[in-house]
Amino acid sequence: MSARKRKRSAEGTSARARHVGVLARDTIVAVSTAPGRGAIAVVRLSGTAAERICRRVVSPGRGWPLVPRQATRCAIHACDDRHTPIDDGLVTVFPAPGSYTGETVVELGTHGGAYVPLAVCAALVEAGARAARPGEFTERAVLNGKLDLLRAEAIADLIEARSAAAHRMALRQLSGALSARLGALREAVLELEALLAYEIDFPEEDAGQLPRARVTASSEAVVAQLDALLATVPAAILGREGATVVLAGPPNAGKSSLLNALVGEARVIVSEAPGTTRDAVEVLVDHDPWPLLLVDTAGLRESADPLERLGVEVSERYLGRAHAVIACAESVPGLAATAAAIATRTAAPIVGALTKRDLAPDSGVMVGARARSGAVQGLPFPVVAVSAVRGDGLEALRAQVMAALAGPAGTPDPDTPMVTRARHRSALTTARDEMLAFRKEWAAGALPAPVAATHVRAARTALDELIGVVDVQDVFARVFSTFCVGK
Repeated sequence: MSARKRKRSAEGTSARARHVGVLARDTIVAVSTAPGRGAIAVVRLSGTAAERICRRVVSPGRGWPLVPRQATRCAIHACDDRHTPIDDGLVTVFPAPGSYTGETVVELGTHGGAYVPLAVCAALVEAGARAARPGEFTERAVLNGKLDLLRAEAIADLIEARSAAAHRMALRQLSGALSARLGALREAVLELEALLAYEIDFPEEDAGQLPRARVTASSEAVVAQLDALLATVPAAILGREGATVVLAGPPNAGKSSLLNALVGEARVIVSEAPGTTRDAVEVLVDHDPWPLLLVDTAGLRESADPLERLGVEVSERYLGRAHAVIACAESVPGLAATAAAIATRTAAPIVGALTKRDLAPDSGVMVGARARSGAVQGLPFPVVAVSAVRGDGLEALRAQVMAALAGPAGTPDPDTPMVTRARHRSALTTARDEMLAFRKEWAAGALPAPVAATHVRAARTALDELIGVVDVQDVFARVFSTFCVGK
């Protein structure tokens, strides 16, 4: 390892050590299970004094030390002279360093509900613990080397996952796949820095000047890796937030009935009276490979009714941010008119749905699995005939919507870790911009190597912040502020 690399590593280690030293003086406590009525709750302590503090509120105190990782039934009481009873629960000790945080951790399994867990937590604070900040347990795990920053963020993503896609991405990141990919990328940037440093520091060596083509190839390889990671962003956004699919069309075109049929239950009021839907209704449906945020909107038409006009304005806003639109109409000419109105409000791909096929005569559009994927009577988008009552064409419609979404987002690759957070996206974009600037200046040869190398250094700094190598306190404060308390 070069002296420069050793210095950077020592600086990062020193910053971590200072932060760990501050944390080591405190033993923290929090209720780690969700608040509200429940059968059980978990109160968690972490720190060097965890066992000593716990003994003050747990009987029999003389039973310590408990067998590590073995739940022991104990009486839990207040930290007072009378040992006022609070609960009868289970206590488990996880000695350092073999715990989640790397410190001694004690978990108290109590009865659930609103009062008992908080009373236990209050007793432990009275005994000497400090209430934990959001994400502080996981922060300590990172600082003690049990997790890296990216895997810590994956834990938060796993907790917040609302769909199979979000769950799958979080597990992939938790496995360390993204950490390994970014670690290799950072090493490639460091190697490029080393090449440039050789030319800057030893220009008169017998080996001669560094071949410019080698630096160019190295920088291009780094840019290609950055591009590949950033290319996963659209699919990752769909996986986390769901693809917004707007059902749009004139009043009484069967949009609400179709949404209910796609969801599988009555979520929207259906009426034969036109204009019943005045506001947008969102329903998140888990689907593979992405969840779908289905949105029922007010009918698109001119109206003198102020409330209906407001509903149409809401519809237009949803159309503006849609990933795909299901255009609903009862006839092919009506579908053409509806699609034309939609196209003025969004650039999202359109899938046509000829609704109420159980009431209308045969339109010539195939139904169900045989639905056409090409144009129908000159329409430049796929059309599926559907019946919300009988369920005809629903699977074919879903398939066409997913095909429309696959265009801009691509198909998720299970072997490629995805960039799931805005923080990741920002750092990688900065690194890419700096590398592109370096490549341009290096190719032109207009600047001395030390000046051009500042772009490579800036790219490496962006990756350092992403991985958590530098600026520990600032980065950690931003990351862990979004965690739930007790994790």
